[in-house]
Amino acid sequence: MEKIIKELKFDEKGLIPAVVQDMTTKEVLMVAYMNEETFRMTLETKVATFWSRSRQEIWVKGATSGNKLHVSEIRVDCDGDCLTVFVRPDGPACHTGNRSCFYRRVEGDELVEDTSSGGTNDILMREQAVIIDRKNNPEDGSYTNYLFNKGEDKILKKVGEEAAEVVIAGKNRDKDEIKYETADLLYHLSVMLVDNDMTWDDIFEEMENRS
Repeated sequence: MEKIIKELKFDEKGLIPAVVQDMTTKEVLMVAYMNEETFRMTLETKVATFWSRSRQEIWVKGATSGNKLHVSEIRVDCDGDCLTVFVRPDGPACHTGNRSCFYRRVEGDELVEDTSSGGTNDILMREQAVIIDRKNNPEDGSYTNYLFNKGEDKILKKVGEEAAEVVIAGKNRDKDEIKYETADLLYHLSVMLVDNDMTWDDIFEEMENRS
């Protein structure tokens, strides 16, 4: 590790920028800064850890929200003054709930939210981020917490029931019914994934490998 540290060019404040990308989709998720200590921590823990310039403290991304960034690979640019960190995210990278911090685009003299950012994956990941938060921070009256409290058998039973409802909707060839029941199934599948310490990224990775 010491040899790698010597290759890096930290600025006058002891920081180096890190561009974070999704390992599977290659989408840029965020940009943050590391110092020597957080760079070491990231290599040791395989969880993206940064230096917060605003709070002046170590920042383990997702420590509070549960949306941690699991590091797969780190690349160093030719000058040694910038990093690219490839990760597998547990949920949205942005504090706004968007999958990426770069969800706005310049259009004329305005900033416009790009609702297509991340596509369908973004919708699934935002919903799953809420599910992960419910698991980590239970709320009274939450249906998601009801499922977690009931346990694996209840969760799997609901997945089976919703899958059957999708089959019936498909057989009926009712588009509104198909949309409604499929959305229910995806929600319960998401709960099942979180219950198994997985996210949709694990599924997207498998689909990418198959393609």
